[in-house]
Amino acid sequence: MTQSGKRLVLTLWVTAFLCGCHETTSPPEQKAEVRYFSVAEEPLPLTSTLPGRVSALVVSEVRPQVDGIISKRLFKEGANVQQGQILYQIDPALYEAAYNTAKATLAEAQASVSSLALLEKRYRALIRTQSISRQELDNAISNHRQARARVDKAKAELETAAINLAYTQIKAPVSGRIGASSVTAGALVTANQTQPLATIQQIDRVYVDLNQSSVDAIRLRRSLAVGTVSSNRNIKVRLMLEDGSPYTPVGDSRDEEPQWIEGDLLFSEILVGETTGSVTLRAMFSNPDGLLLPGMYVTAMFVEGIQPRAVTIPQRCVLSSGEGRHFVFALEKTPSEQEKFRVVRRFIEIERAIGNRWLVKKGLSAGDLVVFEGLQKIMQGEYVNAVPVSSTEISPETVHPSSEAQTTMR
Repeated sequence: MTQSGKRLVLTLWVTAFLCGCHETTSPPEQKAEVRYFSVAEEPLPLTSTLPGRVSALVVSEVRPQVDGIISKRLFKEGANVQQGQILYQIDPALYEAAYNTAKATLAEAQASVSSLALLEKRYRALIRTQSISRQELDNAISNHRQARARVDKAKAELETAAINLAYTQIKAPVSGRIGASSVTAGALVTANQTQPLATIQQIDRVYVDLNQSSVDAIRLRRSLAVGTVSSNRNIKVRLMLEDGSPYTPVGDSRDEEPQWIEGDLLFSEILVGETTGSVTLRAMFSNPDGLLLPGMYVTAMFVEGIQPRAVTIPQRCVLSSGEGRHFVFALEKTPSEQEKFRVVRRFIEIERAIGNRWLVKKGLSAGDLVVFEGLQKIMQGEYVNAVPVSSTEISPETVHPSSEAQTTMR
């Protein structure tokens, strides 16, 4: 071997030696660390939050039943009135005259009956001796009967006159709060007029009419039929007022737990609105302070049923796929001590929101391990280090009408 060849071999050997000296062992791949929780089943009250309007328990329009001129208004607008209280006085002069005429006609008819009764009695005695003809007796009997009929007619006319005279005093048909008067003294009113003189409303108790989507009503009925939801028979309803405050007694302090005034759900309408696609539910509330006024907008909350084995998970755990489906990252335990947990993507079906959680219809069951934290660092099929979260971190909001976070219908 030549001198130059030896130098080339030496150079290659030194280079290989130096490269070998700089090689280092690659560090093992670091597994992502996630936090997880175990899915549990628990009884869940299904609370609905629905919009509604207040309406009076009784609405009565005050109308005249006879024609005439209003001579007096005998109530204060906006005050409470009692059933039978006189509200307006119509000039009674014409009706008093008609009453007196009917009374006199009755007296005349009664006098005629007395005379014809004596005549009939006399003719019956004379017919036995054949002093009069049978025709004369028959005429006397007929005249007596006609006179009695005139008495009955006169009594009816007197009764009608008395009723019309009483109608000159326009009285409150029901007890309640009366509104503004549409007429003043001197106004002409008629028995068949379309405009009421005033309106009386009873608001010591009120109705609240609620609107529920027909889709939600169908879903609930199906759930009740198959037994996934148990019925809540005595449904109590709570209200939130327009200003966001709970419906409580006026003197109730906001710093304390609200003393709710609860109402009863009465019935559900059997018709679906063609334009709204909703059914009407009606609840009744006591209104001791007069806080609920007809036409007021409110939000009602009530527990419509209880799902005995509900699965709920925090909303932050649920992701969406490109196809619009929902899924969570779940963990599967492996036999290996070094690689205990493997990530799998689990598709789920969501039924509705429950506060800050989702109610899961399908896809999860009790005991499943769902990733709560570290979702951005993992992918399907990866092995991860997993640490359980504390129960306080995933505790659901209190799902009850008194809480701010309510069940929303989806």
